[in-house]
Amino acid sequence: MHARASATARRTAMRPVPEPFDIVVTTNSGFPLDQNLYQAVKGLSAAHQVVRPGGTIICAAECRDGFPDHGSYRDVLTSAPSPQALLSSIRARPETVPDQWQVQIQARIQADCEVIMHTSGLTDDELAAVHLRQTHDISELLAAAGSSRVCVLPQGPLTIPYLAGTT
Repeated sequence: MHARASATARRTAMRPVPEPFDIVVTTNSGFPLDQNLYQAVKGLSAAHQVVRPGGTIICAAECRDGFPDHGSYRDVLTSAPSPQALLSSIRARPETVPDQWQVQIQARIQADCEVIMHTSGLTDDELAAVHLRQTHDISELLAAAGSSRVCVLPQGPLTIPYLAGTT
């Protein structure tokens, strides 16, 4: 049953792409799913599946609730000077801490590629504190990218891209 359900999901919700993209523009599917940065990591994760190593992910998410302020996500995310240092710190811990999983996913993505946010709910300084950059104009970034290969995931994680030939 699991194999049949997986095959159905692959046919209906997943889309193969022939090779990685230089830039992937994503969302977290808009309100209410993009309510904070913690939730927006899901859109980043979908984009990460098809961006080339060293490429760029641009994520448009309102983040009206900020990081959010509850839980330990923000504290863990700001506890190291870089995504690589976050991953090292997580590996060295004898026990997991609350919200560690989401930080670990985000840090892994940021260690592989540049992540730029387009958000009104977090300031440039707040984003910089968690190793992210802000853009106020996605079109401008794409125009500057010239002939880069670009993928757009307007519904973020609702369509799951994958590299053809991988499972």
